[in-house]
Amino acid sequence: MSRVPRLPPDTPKVRSPWRRAVGTAALWLAGWHVEGNLPNLRKFVLVVAPHTSNWDFVVGFLVYLALQIEALWFAKDTALHGPLGPLGRHFGAVAIDRSRAGHVVQAYIEEFNKRESMILTLAPEGTRSRVADWKHGFHHVARGAGVPMVPVALDFSRKRIVFGPPQMPTDDYVADMALFKPFFRAEMAKRPENYDEALPTAVGGGGQLAGSSRNESRSST
Repeated sequence: MSRVPRLPPDTPKVRSPWRRAVGTAALWLAGWHVEGNLPNLRKFVLVVAPHTSNWDFVVGFLVYLALQIEALWFAKDTALHGPLGPLGRHFGAVAIDRSRAGHVVQAYIEEFNKRESMILTLAPEGTRSRVADWKHGFHHVARGAGVPMVPVALDFSRKRIVFGPPQMPTDDYVADMALFKPFFRAEMAKRPENYDEALPTAVGGGGQLAGSSRNESRSST
């Protein structure tokens, strides 16, 4: 049977034996396993990458079931219309209007402040297509709520879900990403050509960040 750890005592969880049984069995049948575990913390932002395929959601959902994680995750408001909407919301989906991203960030900071425990799951690429830099909402939420960011990598090359150590955000996004983003690598992605390993290097006009690949950074030193 697939190796699936038990969550630490303080990590938000759902007491649901059927979720663990179904998720663990499905991961085993698919040949996947879990490395590491979530931290023994009541509040954090769970950052999932690389995100290059719809299969990411399938694998992520199975480990969500197997670990019995109690978490919230964003979905496009249109994705929760129709008969699947109630099912998605039952499993922690929250509809968002992407045209009001700033309001969403503030709403989740306030939600963290109101709750005794909360895991918010985000895929910072925001798309399955290749992007040079991540959307910064996950960092804004973690910093505004004073909670750590926890990386979880979907490694299709070795069929493993890898949990990394928590990292507290600072006011320096560039410095934070220099430590945080290398946890994820293109070779892990279902479609490696759609994942950009570039690290943000400087804040430019309009708050945009310039990126440079790690290979380029090494060659310049």
